[in-house]
Amino acid sequence: MTAALAGIAARDGLDHGERLALVRSGDLGSMHSWELVTAVDGPGTRLTAFLNGCPLRCLYCQNPDTWQMRDGDPVTAEELLGRVDRYRRVFAATGGGLTLSGGEPLMQPAFVAKVLRGAKERGIHTAIDTSGFLGRAATDAMLDDVDLVLLDVKSGDEDAYRRTTGRALQPTLDFGDRLAARGTEVWVRFVLVPGLTDAVENVENVAAIVERWPQVSRVEVLRFHQMARDKWGRLGLWYPLADTEPPSAELVARVRDQFRAHGLTTFVG
Repeated sequence: MTAALAGIAARDGLDHGERLALVRSGDLGSMHSWELVTAVDGPGTRLTAFLNGCPLRCLYCQNPDTWQMRDGDPVTAEELLGRVDRYRRVFAATGGGLTLSGGEPLMQPAFVAKVLRGAKERGIHTAIDTSGFLGRAATDAMLDDVDLVLLDVKSGDEDAYRRTTGRALQPTLDFGDRLAARGTEVWVRFVLVPGLTDAVENVENVAAIVERWPQVSRVEVLRFHQMARDKWGRLGLWYPLADTEPPSAELVARVRDQFRAHGLTTFVG
């Protein structure tokens, strides 16, 4: 048990078994941080909660401190929804809402499902930011409470996807197909990394994948940057992209135009 979990156990008089039961029921989760943002992570002003735990090991990960669930701070679904309540007027005025991000939120499906249900009961717009790798963990009931999925399609080529994430591409494709069948709105996110994801053929493959999902309302091309390098260093991790430069304006324009040539509404971030 982490020190934080021990603290909550002491506060609430719960033992380890009772704590585990709360995790399994979705009443208790592990969270890295949260922030209030505008024009990011969905429409309007959003409360974005970054949950701990992720099965991928993306070479450009901005938050490697979210990889392990045990490293997060315990938070109850009730506590997180209490934060949502503070901003209900802001959400109503801006068309915003709650986004569950990570890490990978589907590492904590019971907690995510409970929070999403509570948000929808409050009339709040909901979004999840996910790689889709754990899409099978999302029940139909959970997805009924999701208004928008921010789906990270990190590569369109299986080999490049494995180099980038350490995992397989197919689960993401399966999840995207499932969302398409449901008609759930999706924003696709693609991180443009010179020398890793920028090959013309790879981008074409991503565009071809996205084309088959008619419910995708936008593609966001996110430019690689070096903001994560210091964090990897502080954690004692070797950062494999330390010498990689951000994409040039010409490269960004080429990739944006590739997506637009497929009829996809595309933004650059």
